Amino acid sequence: MIYNTDMTTKTIPLFKVFMSEAAAENVSDILSSGYIAQGPEVDKFENVLKKYFNNENVVTTNSATSALHLVFHMLKEFGLGENKIKIETEQDHVLTTPLTCTATNWPIVANNINLKWVDVDPSSCNMSLDSLEEKLNKNTKAVLVVHWGGYPVDLERLQLIQNNFNEKYGFKFVIIEDCAHAFGSNAFGRQIGNTGNISTFSFQAIKHLTSVDGGCINFNNINDTEKAKLLRWYGIDRNENRKDFRCESDIQSIGFKFHMNDVNAFIGRKNFQPVTENLLQIHINNGKYYNEELKNVDYLELMNYSNDFEVPYWIYTIKVKNRDAFMKHMEKHNIIVSRVHERNDKHTAMAEYVADLPLLESFIDEMVCIPVGWWVGEEERSYIVETIKKGW
Repeated sequence: MIYNTDMTTKTIPLFKVFMSEAAAENVSDILSSGYIAQGPEVDKFENVLKKYFNNENVVTTNSATSALHLVFHMLKEFGLGENKIKIETEQDHVLTTPLTCTATNWPIVANNINLKWVDVDPSSCNMSLDSLEEKLNKNTKAVLVVHWGGYPVDLERLQLIQNNFNEKYGFKFVIIEDCAHAFGSNAFGRQIGNTGNISTFSFQAIKHLTSVDGGCINFNNINDTEKAKLLRWYGIDRNENRKDFRCESDIQSIGFKFHMNDVNAFIGRKNFQPVTENLLQIHINNGKYYNEELKNVDYLELMNYSNDFEVPYWIYTIKVKNRDAFMKHMEKHNIIVSRVHERNDKHTAMAEYVADLPLLESFIDEMVCIPVGWWVGEEERSYIVETIKKGW
C-alpha cells in the first residue's frame, strides 16, 4: 500500500487528548466569571450525564480515584445499596482484579478494607468469573470489576452469581464497576453506567471524554446519591438555609474535598457532544477492523471479543510471542505500544495480599496494547496492521 503520508516518520501515539474547539475557545468565559469552584456548570454537566446514562443518580467528583474512595468510605462507614451492605469486621473484604490501574485498588486499602485478589480471564483481561465463584464466602461484601479496555465483564453472569450468593448467605454482595475504560460501552443492549450496579467513570485527560480531570459515580438509589453529595463536600449540605451564608450548620458526617469544579465541568460538557456523536464510533470501528484484520496472524492471539457487546475500545489488547521483540519492532516503525497497567499484586505496597493467580501468570508476559482511538484513521490503522503482519 502507498501511503499519502510518510508513516515511517509519523508517530502514532497510544493515547491522545481530545479537546473540542468549543471547550478550548470558551473556557475563558468560566475563568473570568468569578465562579470557578462547584457551581451551576457542575449541575449542567451532571444533567448531561444523567440523560446520557438514563440514570438520575449521578454524582460528579474531581477524579475517578476520588469517586472510588468515596464509594469504599461509604461501604465501610454507612453501607451501600437498599439493604445497606456494610464492611463491619476485619474478615469482611472486597474481591477485586489485580490487572488495572492502581487507582482502582488503592482506595480499598486507603479505607482500611481487606482486599482479596481474583484471577484474570486470559480471553478478555477482565476478572475471571470462574475464579470469582471460587473466592466468594460469607465475608465477601463487595466485588469490584474493571471493564478492561472498555470490553464489558459479563454482567448477566455476574448478576446470576450474585443471586446464587444471596440464596446461600442471605444477602447480596455489592457490585461496583470501575468503568474508567468503558465510557460508551454497551453489553447485551444495556449501557454501562445504567446496569443496576454502582459504577464509577473517569474523565481524566486521556479518557474517551475528558474534563481535564474528573469522574463520576452512578448509584442505583437516591439515598446513596444524596449521601455522596454531602460527603464530596466535607459533609456540608450546600442547599441548607443558613443564618450566615459563610457558616454551615451542624455536620453529621465527616467528608472530603472530592467535588468537581465549574471549569472542569464546562470542559467536560463542551467535549461531550463530539465524543458521543463521533469519536466513540471511531473507536468502535477501529476495534472491529483489528478484530477482522489481525485474525490468523502468526505468533499473535486476539482477545475473545463477543459481538453481543458494542465497545468503543479505549485500549486494544493482543497477546504476542516474544513481546519485547514485538515492542521494539513497533517502536522502530513509530507505533507506540504498551502493557498500559502493571499488575497491582506485584507491588511491594501490596505484599500482604499476595495470592496465587495462575491464569494471570499464563499470559501477562504476552499481553500488549496497540493504538485504537479517534486519532487512528484508516491510513494509520492499515499501517499498524501491515507493520504487525511483517513480523518481529
